[in-house]
Amino acid sequence: MRILRAASRSLPLFLLLALSTRTPLDAQLRIRSDSLRGDTLVYLLKPIEVTATRTAREVFLTPAPVSVVTAATLQDRSAETVTDLFRTLPGLDVTGVGVQQPRPVIRGLRGQRILLLQDGIRLNNARRQQDFGEVPALSDVATVERVEVVRGAASVLYGTDAIGGVVNVITRRPDREGVHGLVGYRFGSASELHRTSARLSGREDRVDFSLGGSWRTAGAYEAPSGAFGDITLADDASVTGTGVDDLSLDGRLAFHPAAGHELYVRAEHYRADDAGFGLVDPELYAPGTPRIDITYPEQRFTKVTAGYSAQVGWGLADRFDLTTYAQDNERTLAFDFFQSFGFPGAGITIDTDNYTDLRTFGGRLEAKKLMGSVLLTYGADGFHDDSENTDRTVTTVAGFGPPQVEESDLSNVPNSSYRSLGAFAQAEWNLPRAVTLIGGVRAQTLKASADAAPALNLGPVERTDAAVVASLNAIVPVAERWSLVGSVGRGFRSPNLIEWFFEGPVPEAGAYQVRNPDLTAETSLSLDAGLRYQGGRAAFEVFAFRNKLFDGIRTEVTGDTIQGLAAFQPTNIDELIYRGVEASAEARVAAGFTLAGTYTHLSSEDALRPDSPTGETFSNRVTGTLRWDSPDGRFFAAYDVRHNGEQKDVDLGQNPLGEVLPAFTVQDARLGARLRLGDRTEQRITLGVANLGDRLYAESSNASFFRPEPGRNFTISLESVF
Repeated sequence: MRILRAASRSLPLFLLLALSTRTPLDAQLRIRSDSLRGDTLVYLLKPIEVTATRTAREVFLTPAPVSVVTAATLQDRSAETVTDLFRTLPGLDVTGVGVQQPRPVIRGLRGQRILLLQDGIRLNNARRQQDFGEVPALSDVATVERVEVVRGAASVLYGTDAIGGVVNVITRRPDREGVHGLVGYRFGSASELHRTSARLSGREDRVDFSLGGSWRTAGAYEAPSGAFGDITLADDASVTGTGVDDLSLDGRLAFHPAAGHELYVRAEHYRADDAGFGLVDPELYAPGTPRIDITYPEQRFTKVTAGYSAQVGWGLADRFDLTTYAQDNERTLAFDFFQSFGFPGAGITIDTDNYTDLRTFGGRLEAKKLMGSVLLTYGADGFHDDSENTDRTVTTVAGFGPPQVEESDLSNVPNSSYRSLGAFAQAEWNLPRAVTLIGGVRAQTLKASADAAPALNLGPVERTDAAVVASLNAIVPVAERWSLVGSVGRGFRSPNLIEWFFEGPVPEAGAYQVRNPDLTAETSLSLDAGLRYQGGRAAFEVFAFRNKLFDGIRTEVTGDTIQGLAAFQPTNIDELIYRGVEASAEARVAAGFTLAGTYTHLSSEDALRPDSPTGETFSNRVTGTLRWDSPDGRFFAAYDVRHNGEQKDVDLGQNPLGEVLPAFTVQDARLGARLRLGDRTEQRITLGVANLGDRLYAESSNASFFRPEPGRNFTISLESVF
């Protein structure tokens, strides 16, 4: 009842604000079923400049496996981050819980093996661990025009880290004359979430602008009672660290000195407090096991981007784009570890506070030149990271007389810098019979430098890395509405600052990490083969892929003991093979109904140790959606079901979850309306109920460190567009 009262108090305030907005509604904003509805397959969209090729084309005609999430889909599904939709897209998944922490997984790869971009500019953080990428929540969902995902290596166009795929968040830009805006509010019962957002944009003559912001507060949600694998919760349990208090602000100003020319500057700021990794008290399901609580008390991210685009008709370029940026990413991390000795008041507690400040500046120059039937895209990019770090650790042993306390201010990573410079070229051939062939190559160098750290027995040190990669993509029409798609590409990922320079205890692993400044880049060879069909009322695609990772960085036991802990060290040892099948289909049937579904099969293998388990996510997943849209596109209702199969190819040791990652099935329902008040404003209302069955489950990549999803919950999203 407390949740319902909170929602009922907020609803009248929003409606009063929405109904008082009385400016003209542009004709282009009128509701059309094909343009504004969510849940459509990507190959039914109009031509866009896709991330996979950097050229404008229909996604159906893109010679690469690509997924696109539109702003309409984000709204229809009340997404809190752009990765919320990855649970239902072929080949994709999420890791992390809560409203702020979910990160992408592409074909079983995650963290630093995926490149996160915003408007083509990297957001990856060289100071993060290998399996922890930057949070996509840095990009406010209210600013998103669409999200493009390239499944497979994309290092030719984007460089290091694009070894498993790319997630590119494309932000909105004003495209209509006059002043327009929106005001939105969302309530979520799972964590008593309140989110308020507002945006204003305009365009007149040669100038356009946009500015906006979102404020969100959410507490920890509760997981329902029940059983999941060998874990049983007798009662509903709080999953701490799943809330956040955050604020997003952004503004963009552009000047068009002539047709085809644009000069712009964009500034954004993100502040997040009280986020966390997620934790269910282990005493509720596995008494005596360690309690590991990882939280992020605060994060501050500021970015300024400036750019110039021009259609020039020069001898070397018909068009060029120059982008420069500077950003500052500050974050504190608190790590609290407790292991009981088996009797009251006795145990070891390790509390660690880490602060990192990563300052980055970089740029990208890209040009296009049409030479007969060949479109050449070429350019250069680079970035420079400066990382400052501090650590403080307090270790307390209790139960044997007075508590024994040991304190340390030793930073595990010295202050460092990370620099990259690359050049690339790509040629697109449009051959007879609508055959398209795209080939590209990139050369890139990276240099990492660490300051002297006498306490770590480390003098000033520099490490360099270099890579040359290439790719080839093709799409071949084989019959009316049918096309074959094929691609082969090399990807690479250079070691980051953690892998090169970190040295110190890692309490969550009960081990000590030894630095390895001699690491070299990981590389991959990715192969894809696909078939696509696009008809008037149906669309279908299926892809099979194989991605082999060479010189993969993995921690190996050294056989030594340091500070009473087993020592291990990152080494270039892995040769991992990832295979899979991805399929999606959609059919529009009579009376406004649409059926859609996806299927994903994933498997992995250690080429050097075939008997060693390597699974970290689901083995098979099936999703289905039944959706109804009214003839005028004003109303919709949808039912979603998803089944994740169990993963047996996994080594969980003595994990209380059991020997496998369990299977689960979850169901959701949504309905929405877009109502026009005269010709002045449009009101959008979306209601959703998640986890209809109130089942206890955890996403596959969150299961081993048990972080379940919330129980049955509802959301209401309201938006007024003018």
